[in-house]
Amino acid sequence: MKKRILSGLRPTGKVHIGNYFGALSNWVKFQKEYECFFEVADWHVLTTDIEHTDIMQQQIIETVKDWLAVGIDPEKAVVFVQSGVKEHAEFHLLLSMLVSVPRLQRNPTLKEQIRDLGKEEEKISYGHLGYPVLQTADILLYKPEKVPVGEDQLPHLELSRELARRFNTLFGETFPVPEPILSYAPRVPGIDGRKMSKSLNNAIFLSDTEQEVESKIRKAFTDPKKIRLGDPGHPDGCVVFAYHNLVNKEEVPDIRKNCESGKLGCVECKKNCAFEMNEFLNPIRERRKNLSDDFIREILKQGTEKAKEFASNTMREVREKMNLWR
Repeated sequence: MKKRILSGLRPTGKVHIGNYFGALSNWVKFQKEYECFFEVADWHVLTTDIEHTDIMQQQIIETVKDWLAVGIDPEKAVVFVQSGVKEHAEFHLLLSMLVSVPRLQRNPTLKEQIRDLGKEEEKISYGHLGYPVLQTADILLYKPEKVPVGEDQLPHLELSRELARRFNTLFGETFPVPEPILSYAPRVPGIDGRKMSKSLNNAIFLSDTEQEVESKIRKAFTDPKKIRLGDPGHPDGCVVFAYHNLVNKEEVPDIRKNCESGKLGCVECKKNCAFEMNEFLNPIRERRKNLSDDFIREILKQGTEKAKEFASNTMREVREKMNLWR
């Protein structure tokens, strides 16, 4: 039998190329090797943005359109919505009894999020502090042997591993202790050189039109010392060169050589990059165009029912092990 994995993303609407190269491209490959559960983690959005629930439903649909357009296959993977499986909330409650507040406060990713949001630690919500416990519930409910993560997410998975071991020690062997699949995830910069993010308005989306892609890449940050044709460039600090590395790998050695020698100017390089990016995105756009909202709703309905069946069985076992009323 195939080993099982669980992974998920927050539904923030349309997916950008950073999400694709950081996670989704690996998900597509995993479908061949593993039994896959892919979660639309809508409750996790609420930990940092409770004020825009009015657009959540459409964000979920737009997100999953992009997942399917890049090759996630509902026939090969269970694609489901977190909030449609109420067992996540129940298990989150039970797991929260097994972890201390100081342990959660030491989470380095939480500290980064607080900094990025410009908040003081004392003002974050209980839900935000405890989101790694909810994430643990998301994982353990499906008893995966493996969880794909980038290196920056290892602290999250370590808490999940701790809680799996603690539950097993207290109540008997129930959960496999999930091992990380450390997948290579290139850092994809936004057009301004910062981390690509929808909130920073610096992202190239999978569903952007050809004209939008061209416009964004024209504005992309390049080597500030390379002002005119003939000036030697430094491609390693250039956003456009980073994009070539994603969608135009075969030409990268020549692009580097010509940039460093001054033979290739930024205007021509950006034009070439926009062409290659659109060549990469065109098949995704075409597949996405044929996915209706109703079709996505049906896919999510079926996937959520499958996930709920699995999660219900796990929670039945948890209640029995913990001797809870049933």
